[in-house]
Amino acid sequence: MLVGEDLGTAALLIEGVKVARGVSSRSVNLARAGTVLGTIMATAGTAPRGPGLAGLAVNGAAAVSLGNGAWSATELGRRVVVPGVSRTPWHVMPTSTVLARLDVTEGGLTSAEAHRRQRDDPAAAETETSLGRAFLDELNNPLTPVLAGGAVLSAAIGAVVDAAIVVGVTAFSALIGGVQRVATDRAVAGLLERSSIRARVVRDGTSRGVGADEVVVGDIIDLGPDDVVPADCRVLESDGLEIDESSLTGESLPVPKSPLPVIARTVADRRSMLYEGSTVATGRGRAVVVATGSSTEVGRSTAAARAAAPVAGVDERLAGLTSVTTPLAIASAGAVVLAGAARGLPFQQNLHSGVGLAVASVPEGLPFVVSAAQLASARRLSAEGALVRNPKTIEAVGRTDVLCFDKTGTLTEGRLALSAISDGVKLRPTDRLRKRQRRVLAAALRATPRPAPGERLAHLTDRAVVYGGQQFDVDPAHKRPGWWPVASLDFDPSRGYHATLGEVDDPEEDGGPFRLISVKGAPEVVIARATGWAGTPLDDEARQRLLEHTELLAGQGMRVLAVAERVLTAEQHAARAAERDTDGADDRTLDDGDVADLDFTGFVGFTDPVRAGSQATVRDLRDAGVQVVMITGDHPSTAEAVAEELDVLGRASGATGNDNGGIVVTGTELDALDDDALDELIPRVRVIARGTPSHKVRAVQAFQRLGRTVAMTGDGANDAPAIRLADVGIALGRRGTPAARAAADLVITDDRLETILAALVEGRAMWASVREALGVLVGGNLGEIAFTVLGASTTGTSPLNARQLLLVNLLTDLVPSLALAVRAPEPGSAAALLAEGPDASLGEALNREIGLRAMATAGGASLAWLAAQTTPYGSPARSRTVALTALVGTQLGQTVVAGGGRSPLVIGAGVVSAGALFAVVQTPGISQFFGCTPLGPIAWAQAAGSATVATAASVVGPGLVRRYGPVIVPEGSPQEAWLARLEEVRDEATRRYVELQDRAAAALNG
Repeated sequence: MLVGEDLGTAALLIEGVKVARGVSSRSVNLARAGTVLGTIMATAGTAPRGPGLAGLAVNGAAAVSLGNGAWSATELGRRVVVPGVSRTPWHVMPTSTVLARLDVTEGGLTSAEAHRRQRDDPAAAETETSLGRAFLDELNNPLTPVLAGGAVLSAAIGAVVDAAIVVGVTAFSALIGGVQRVATDRAVAGLLERSSIRARVVRDGTSRGVGADEVVVGDIIDLGPDDVVPADCRVLESDGLEIDESSLTGESLPVPKSPLPVIARTVADRRSMLYEGSTVATGRGRAVVVATGSSTEVGRSTAAARAAAPVAGVDERLAGLTSVTTPLAIASAGAVVLAGAARGLPFQQNLHSGVGLAVASVPEGLPFVVSAAQLASARRLSAEGALVRNPKTIEAVGRTDVLCFDKTGTLTEGRLALSAISDGVKLRPTDRLRKRQRRVLAAALRATPRPAPGERLAHLTDRAVVYGGQQFDVDPAHKRPGWWPVASLDFDPSRGYHATLGEVDDPEEDGGPFRLISVKGAPEVVIARATGWAGTPLDDEARQRLLEHTELLAGQGMRVLAVAERVLTAEQHAARAAERDTDGADDRTLDDGDVADLDFTGFVGFTDPVRAGSQATVRDLRDAGVQVVMITGDHPSTAEAVAEELDVLGRASGATGNDNGGIVVTGTELDALDDDALDELIPRVRVIARGTPSHKVRAVQAFQRLGRTVAMTGDGANDAPAIRLADVGIALGRRGTPAARAAADLVITDDRLETILAALVEGRAMWASVREALGVLVGGNLGEIAFTVLGASTTGTSPLNARQLLLVNLLTDLVPSLALAVRAPEPGSAAALLAEGPDASLGEALNREIGLRAMATAGGASLAWLAAQTTPYGSPARSRTVALTALVGTQLGQTVVAGGGRSPLVIGAGVVSAGALFAVVQTPGISQFFGCTPLGPIAWAQAAGSATVATAASVVGPGLVRRYGPVIVPEGSPQEAWLARLEEVRDEATRRYVELQDRAAAALNG
């Protein structure tokens, strides 16, 4: 097949092959399912309708298969194909060639041409999730095929109302999830638009402001301090322009930009290019747009995020529950059919009873309850400052056990702050300054420019020095009374320093004021211009020591500037003034020739400060069983220092699971390890220093190979691949780049780490709520099955008909279970909720919960049914109704108990369901429609008493077993051996069942 140079079409064809294979596999399974359904429907239907029903099932399966193929083809056409790397070397071309290639002049585009280019640019197009598409996506869960098959079977045997209710509940669940997904996507889009970026473009020869999404290829843009670059651009003019590209490359220092062509392979080295999402640190410039939308460097990461969205783990959990409930429903139906056959009842009647029980036994509310719990958590998180792109993410957040932080801007504030000062010998942190270090800081303040009124300093280091002086109560006149600036020499990258000429009062008061030249800049530049240090000449050996000291500070991750001064006495100043007067120059000016014969003063070091509250958040995460891993591009010693401050290594608390605490590794060390060696090492890693985006990705993959659930937090475009790959991607909304936000599952709008902890609490709380809801839901259904099979085995027919069982599900599966799932965590329960999770909540705890609920439900219904049958004047309809009310009452009682007995929402839901049950039973016509009969006081007392006894037993029973179990079953007794043998038999049966199921699935899949 020929595709020419269109690699996007080739990529789409490759994707199409995978989609076609999936469609073929699903079509085969649908055909087999249609054949089975046709057989059952032909058997269950009346003689004239049998062949028609069978044909309906087969043709229906074919129609569904055809629709599935058409839908898959449509989805394939909508997939975002990640654009390839641009082959146009804009950074190598002269500016004139760039403008010619883009067909634009330095006066910019016309408005009409800009509109035409925006209309014709496919890279600028954005897709929006529609409600219909979101609705269909929500239907894509493991229970939907089961419920659909049950609805078809119900309709086939004449239970059209039952089928309609099943379809209605499933559709309503999907609709709620779809609405939340659309609303969340729009909220995130609104966040992007509000944070959105404005740009100044030159159109029709004048500069005007437009939104970043209105910028087109060929636009000329003007940039100034703190502006965000709206698209990929080629620099045309630069006036001291420096760009913060840390969000793209991870480089923490601003990068100077120039219009001169440059030959460079990597993005970080292309000094003639500007990239979307980067920020102007200082200076001004003009550039021409060469790429927009998904064609930018950041846009490719965004497109990849949309094209490879991770599958949420909730589907896996639902599939596991389906694999349990579906076989049990089928087995219970088979037991009812066999029981009726054993008593000689007609086969068609038995089949009707079995099919009805199978349909009613499927927990219709299961997807709805899980979806509702996630939606409620998502709404609560939005109030906390976290936008959830997909509610299913909440489930994955709750089972997160590894959290990878990108240090810069996440654990730290993402800004430069004065952190240490050295006099060239002794380095001291800013909170423990001595006299010498304070003198160095004062000299640095004198060497810092003064901002113009209404403006702030352009350079981050200058801002940090000024803030440090204010914070530590040091001013420029420290030890230099009367100091006042009279001239300055501004910083320039080619010069490498900033110098200030100041006037100072003479302390001897006999020579008049003297002048002081203060210099702050690159250590190698300032030291080279210095001739003295602490009153002694500065020789080559001393210069080397100072340079080594600089390397020591830089090795700790600091950005280092050197400070030096030169004193001009009154006589020296007079001589300088006379010389300048001869040359016709002003003696109140400063030039490069004056910056010489300096006395070295010291160094100032800058770092990125740790965010307030980070240490407490890290401690809480670790206490919750989450392994915190910090990934940074800093030097290992700097990374370790920050990790020690945050207690990421766990050495202060000894909570890392090993005697020596966590370890620090470098990206180079990771490169030297193969995957097996990395898998062995990674559980002990707490810090990855000198890390690159590829190291972040590799760390995430290593944890996932070990079966860990990984969350990745970041804000830069370089974080996007790891954010996308992680089970849970978290982006900081305020500082985050579009690529990071598009790849993330959670967008933290307030940039607070405490919000991430709140998200984890909500995720764990969701698991606890789902466990309680599933305990009542699945346990109640299993109790219904047990009661039905028990009754059928004794009487030959089911005690409750399918419509009554469906009524039970409507009254207990929807509102009460929903209330359990959506209720908010109790205040002050965060510590307990952090102990929840998939293993703690849905492991043995859920099994015990389901077993307890099933026994209580079956026991309450059986007790009421037997009591009603022993009543002399009781009828079968009365016995069924009493059993029905006791069954519902037992489940409602357990729901209220599971809700702690204090949740108004749960109590209200129980009261509403109980009132609905009373109205159904006591209202003639409706009661008969469900196969019931109105009850008298004695019957209600029997039902209420049985439900109360069963509920009370479910509450006190486990405590009694724990307390008196060793007495009833002593250790080493035959009873204990018998119980142990029963557990072995259960485990073996479970293992064989799973193996059989796997073999059947493999056979069906060919």
